[in-house]
Amino acid sequence: MQSATQTAPVSKKTPWAGRILSGVLVLFLLFDGIIKLVRPTPAPVVEALNKLGYPPTLAVNLGILLLVCVVLYVIPRTAVLGAILLTGYLGGAVATHLRVGDPLFSHVLFPVYMGLLVWGGVYFRDERLRFLIPFRS
Repeated sequence: MQSATQTAPVSKKTPWAGRILSGVLVLFLLFDGIIKLVRPTPAPVVEALNKLGYPPTLAVNLGILLLVCVVLYVIPRTAVLGAILLTGYLGGAVATHLRVGDPLFSHVLFPVYMGLLVWGGVYFRDERLRFLIPFRS
Protein backbone atom coordinates (compact mmCIF):
# COMPACT_ATOMS: atom_id res chain seq x y z
CA MET A 1 0.00 0.00 0.00
CA GLN A 2 1.35 3.41 -0.97
CA SER A 3 1.72 6.11 1.66
CA ALA A 4 -0.62 9.09 1.47
CA THR A 5 2.24 11.51 2.04
CA GLN A 6 5.11 11.73 -0.35
CA THR A 7 8.33 13.57 0.26
CA ALA A 8 10.23 15.41 -2.40
CA PRO A 9 13.50 13.78 -3.45
CA VAL A 10 16.40 15.02 -1.36
CA SER A 11 19.69 15.94 -2.92
CA LYS A 12 22.68 13.83 -1.91
CA LYS A 13 24.31 17.12 -0.91
CA THR A 14 21.72 17.82 1.80
CA PRO A 15 22.96 15.26 4.37
CA TRP A 16 26.54 16.33 3.65
CA ALA A 17 25.65 19.94 4.32
CA GLY A 18 24.24 18.79 7.66
CA ARG A 19 27.34 16.76 8.45
CA ILE A 20 29.62 19.70 7.67
CA LEU A 21 27.52 22.13 9.77
CA SER A 22 27.41 19.62 12.60
CA GLY A 23 31.12 18.84 12.28
CA VAL A 24 32.16 22.48 12.63
CA LEU A 25 29.83 22.91 15.59
CA VAL A 26 30.96 19.68 17.28
CA LEU A 27 34.65 20.62 16.95
CA PHE A 28 33.99 23.98 18.60
CA LEU A 29 31.87 22.49 21.40
CA LEU A 30 34.36 19.64 22.02
CA PHE A 31 37.13 22.19 22.44
CA ASP A 32 34.94 24.23 24.79
CA GLY A 33 34.01 21.17 26.85
CA ILE A 34 37.51 19.71 27.03
CA ILE A 35 39.16 23.01 28.00
CA LYS A 36 36.86 23.09 31.04
CA LEU A 37 38.16 19.66 32.12
CA VAL A 38 41.87 20.55 31.94
CA ARG A 39 43.63 20.72 35.29
CA PRO A 40 44.75 23.17 36.51
CA THR A 41 41.87 25.19 35.08
CA PRO A 42 43.23 27.51 32.35
CA ALA A 43 43.27 31.20 33.29
CA PRO A 44 40.85 32.26 30.49
CA VAL A 45 38.26 29.77 31.77
CA VAL A 46 38.64 31.01 35.35
CA GLU A 47 38.40 34.64 34.21
CA ALA A 48 35.29 33.97 32.11
CA LEU A 49 33.53 32.09 34.92
CA ASN A 50 34.39 34.83 37.43
CA LYS A 51 33.14 37.53 35.05
CA LEU A 52 29.87 35.64 34.62
CA GLY A 53 29.45 35.21 38.37
CA TYR A 54 30.12 31.48 38.56
CA PRO A 55 32.74 29.84 40.78
CA PRO A 56 35.61 28.26 38.82
CA THR A 57 34.85 24.95 40.56
CA LEU A 58 31.85 24.60 38.22
CA ALA A 59 34.11 24.34 35.17
CA VAL A 60 34.32 20.54 35.37
CA ASN A 61 30.55 20.15 35.78
CA LEU A 62 29.87 22.44 32.83
CA GLY A 63 32.47 20.61 30.72
CA ILE A 64 30.99 17.18 31.48
CA LEU A 65 27.45 18.42 30.83
CA LEU A 66 28.48 19.93 27.50
CA LEU A 67 30.38 16.83 26.39
CA VAL A 68 27.45 14.54 27.24
CA CYS A 69 25.13 16.75 25.17
CA VAL A 70 27.60 16.74 22.26
CA VAL A 71 27.97 12.95 22.36
CA LEU A 72 24.19 12.57 22.23
CA TYR A 73 24.09 15.04 19.32
CA VAL A 74 26.70 13.10 17.34
CA ILE A 75 24.97 9.72 17.61
CA PRO A 76 22.35 9.56 14.82
CA ARG A 77 19.68 7.81 16.94
CA THR A 78 19.93 10.44 19.70
CA ALA A 79 20.77 13.50 17.60
CA VAL A 80 17.42 15.23 18.18
CA LEU A 81 17.66 14.65 21.94
CA GLY A 82 21.21 16.04 21.83
CA ALA A 83 19.96 19.07 19.90
CA ILE A 84 17.24 19.67 22.50
CA LEU A 85 19.73 19.40 25.37
CA LEU A 86 22.25 21.64 23.60
CA THR A 87 19.47 24.19 23.07
CA GLY A 88 18.86 24.23 26.81
CA TYR A 89 22.59 24.56 27.54
CA LEU A 90 22.92 27.42 25.06
CA GLY A 91 19.77 29.05 26.44
CA GLY A 92 21.45 29.16 29.84
CA ALA A 93 24.42 30.87 28.20
CA VAL A 94 22.12 33.51 26.69
CA ALA A 95 20.48 34.13 30.08
CA THR A 96 23.86 34.39 31.79
CA HIS A 97 25.21 36.92 29.28
CA LEU A 98 22.02 38.96 29.54
CA ARG A 99 22.25 38.94 33.33
CA VAL A 100 25.78 40.37 33.38
CA GLY A 101 25.05 42.96 30.69
CA ASP A 102 27.33 41.67 27.94
CA PRO A 103 27.11 43.16 24.41
CA LEU A 104 24.15 41.87 22.42
CA PHE A 105 25.58 40.71 19.07
CA SER A 106 28.99 39.45 20.18
CA HIS A 107 28.11 37.74 23.46
CA VAL A 108 24.38 37.44 24.12
CA LEU A 109 23.45 36.22 20.65
CA PHE A 110 26.52 34.03 20.08
CA PRO A 111 24.82 31.01 21.72
CA VAL A 112 21.80 31.68 19.48
CA TYR A 113 24.06 31.48 16.44
CA MET A 114 25.41 28.19 17.79
CA GLY A 115 21.85 26.95 18.31
CA LEU A 116 21.07 27.72 14.67
CA LEU A 117 24.04 25.55 13.70
CA VAL A 118 22.82 22.80 16.05
CA TRP A 119 19.36 22.66 14.49
CA GLY A 120 20.54 23.38 10.94
CA GLY A 121 22.98 20.48 11.13
CA VAL A 122 20.46 17.98 12.48
CA TYR A 123 17.74 19.27 10.12
CA PHE A 124 19.86 18.55 7.06
CA ARG A 125 21.16 15.24 8.44
CA ASP A 126 17.83 13.76 9.51
CA GLU A 127 15.07 13.23 6.95
CA ARG A 128 12.50 12.66 9.72
CA LEU A 129 13.06 16.18 11.02
CA ARG A 130 12.70 17.62 7.52
CA PHE A 131 9.39 15.76 7.25
CA LEU A 132 8.27 17.05 10.66
CA ILE A 133 9.21 20.67 9.87
CA PRO A 134 8.77 21.08 6.11
CA PHE A 135 9.78 24.30 4.37
CA ARG A 136 7.55 24.85 1.39
CA SER A 137 8.46 26.85 -1.68
